[in-house]
Amino acid sequence: MEDNTSESYMINGDLENCGGGGGSHGGSGDGGLELCNEKIEREEVVVDRITSFTRTYQPPLNRAKEYPARQTLILAYQSLGVVYGDLGTSPVNVFSSTRLTNLSEDDLVGTLSLIIWTLTSIVLIKYVFIVLHANDHGEGGTFALYSYIRRHVHFQSKFTIPNKRLESDSEMAYYSGDSGEGRGLSTKTKKFLEKSSTAQNFLTILVLLGTCMVIGDGALTPATCVLSALQGIQSRSSKITQVVLLVVLFAFQHYGTSKVSFSFSPIMLVWFGTNVSIGVYNIIKYHPTILKAVSPHYIVKFFLRNGKTAWDLLGAVFLSITGAEAMFADLGHFNKRAIQLGFSLVVYPALILTYAGETAYLVKNPEKISDAYYSSLPDPVYWPMFVISTLAAVVSSQSMISASFSIVKQSLALSCFPRVNIIHTSSKHEGQVYSPEINYILMILTVGLVVGFKGGVELANAYGVVVIWVMIITTFLTTLVMLIIWKTNVLLVLGFFLPYLLIESIFMTSLLKKIPQGGWVPFAISAIFLTIMLSWTYGRRKKTAYEAETKMSISELNQMLSSSNVYRTPGVCFFFTDLLHGIPPIIRRYIQHTNSVRDIMVIVTIRTLPIKTVLPEERLNVGKLGNDGVYRCLVQFGYKDSQDMKGDEFVASVVNKLQEVTDNVNETQKIQSTAQKETVFVMGRTILKANRDNGTLARFTIDYLYRFLQKNSRAAISTLNIPSERTIQVGMLYEI
Repeated sequence: MEDNTSESYMINGDLENCGGGGGSHGGSGDGGLELCNEKIEREEVVVDRITSFTRTYQPPLNRAKEYPARQTLILAYQSLGVVYGDLGTSPVNVFSSTRLTNLSEDDLVGTLSLIIWTLTSIVLIKYVFIVLHANDHGEGGTFALYSYIRRHVHFQSKFTIPNKRLESDSEMAYYSGDSGEGRGLSTKTKKFLEKSSTAQNFLTILVLLGTCMVIGDGALTPATCVLSALQGIQSRSSKITQVVLLVVLFAFQHYGTSKVSFSFSPIMLVWFGTNVSIGVYNIIKYHPTILKAVSPHYIVKFFLRNGKTAWDLLGAVFLSITGAEAMFADLGHFNKRAIQLGFSLVVYPALILTYAGETAYLVKNPEKISDAYYSSLPDPVYWPMFVISTLAAVVSSQSMISASFSIVKQSLALSCFPRVNIIHTSSKHEGQVYSPEINYILMILTVGLVVGFKGGVELANAYGVVVIWVMIITTFLTTLVMLIIWKTNVLLVLGFFLPYLLIESIFMTSLLKKIPQGGWVPFAISAIFLTIMLSWTYGRRKKTAYEAETKMSISELNQMLSSSNVYRTPGVCFFFTDLLHGIPPIIRRYIQHTNSVRDIMVIVTIRTLPIKTVLPEERLNVGKLGNDGVYRCLVQFGYKDSQDMKGDEFVASVVNKLQEVTDNVNETQKIQSTAQKETVFVMGRTILKANRDNGTLARFTIDYLYRFLQKNSRAAISTLNIPSERTIQVGMLYEI
């Protein structure tokens, strides 16, 4: 039987075997047994200490960080420039997208009532007061909902995404509620999910699709918003270059969320303030009773009078809430209370008055509906408002760009996206991140969409389609959270799920007819990203399964090192691998083919924890493997720790740690003397190859898609400053 002690390499101390026929503490006598028990107890204590240390650095489960009132208000102000840009600039293109003719006052009042109640029901009630509470460690979005559910429901399907969050038993007991006993719908639903692989696979595919659509939304939003902002001047000057604005926008991302919001929030505050003033002016001047549209009975009258025309209008009305999904996806960049305050106190009333002002103007000038927003501006403020709207359009793109960074970060944490560089731009807020690779990809996609479509109608159609699908997926996942985790009363769960499923499905049926006119774009983009995520997830799962089956035990390692065919050359070898548990099979292959091992070999794994910083004394966790100069080293960084560690500095730190965990004086002297000799860094690289037993699709996924992604993804040690002249790369082919 394989030696299970190889799983416990993270502890500081000697991990030699206990028991068995040939162990140093073996034997059949009571003395041997007592020594073995003492050793097991000692190692368990150390394991508990290391486990406790790891958990100390995890954020409390689903408990939002407490912010003082002043900081919450500052974050609410900053959210205006990141979260609400898209939603806040929707008045520019909603009425112009309706394509209505022969408008009566009742038609316009009905349309305004539809906009008001869409904003109120979906954005204010659903997202602000319900969905924002279903966050995972302060993170929002479809992946956060999935991760939140996974921590309370045990998934057994091999296809599902592994949940890598660590948590303490007390926290799990607190948030899981009861132990799973009972006959309620909550317990039955949980048991059904845990037993049904089909349901687990469906949920996983649903989450991946929603995630890919959010990333695609990060490309569609800038393209749509910039084109919409410039439509007011295109009739007067056709020499406006949208591409330049987009490139500048993406080039600005590397400054981070705080600096971006510092620059963008004043623009949005001016935008909301001026729109409110113009809206009130238009209401008073053109139609003071327009606010009667707050009564929902005008919606009923509108549908009864217009029938299919009213249903066709829903696609345009839905544009009034595009960007609402960014409130949840961008949650990690701020906090729940700040986003709630920003929308309730500023954005919501400003949007209602802006739409009401536009409608009041159109009551007297219905022929201007194709350019409703800019036509409703008083002449003296037209050009100042054009400048503000152009700036606001650039800002509006920010919400989904930031959301894309957050989504990719969550995907990386669940190992279902190729490694890209994630830069934490704030030392105060863990969720404020930036990814250069994702930024470049979004920029290329956005510029391509602008150049390819050349007009805003097709992009607006595509934009609405992607948003409605993300909202429907969010409704479904939030319902599961309410039912399984929150254990909400069944009637309240149905009161959430059925109305929102009905409302969003009606919007979806109206938007589906837009697919031939540009609505296919989000599905194409999502298909690309979904292929990437599925290929990567499949390949990583196969790689993990292979390593779990073929990893070395400590007894096998001892046997290989004691062979007369293996030469021990002077110096230290640092062997880097990404396998977190156990001794990777590439070590076996390395020893077999080189017949040589340095006097000291340290198997190193690097990981980044979801905390700001790791204390220097806890940076390295070192344990001895076997009996002959082989050690395991886990290097842990916080997300704000500098990983630009020089090779000599890294060697010195590890050598010092090795001496700390070595009790034997002779061994300590050996470490000191060996460290003075040559040091070599070996990079373990694995390549997957599908065997002939796999199907055509599986072979194509492994041999081409996954291998391409693996080749072009970042290595975990890419940030370490290791001297190239002392670096060797060793590869191994995994035939799976």
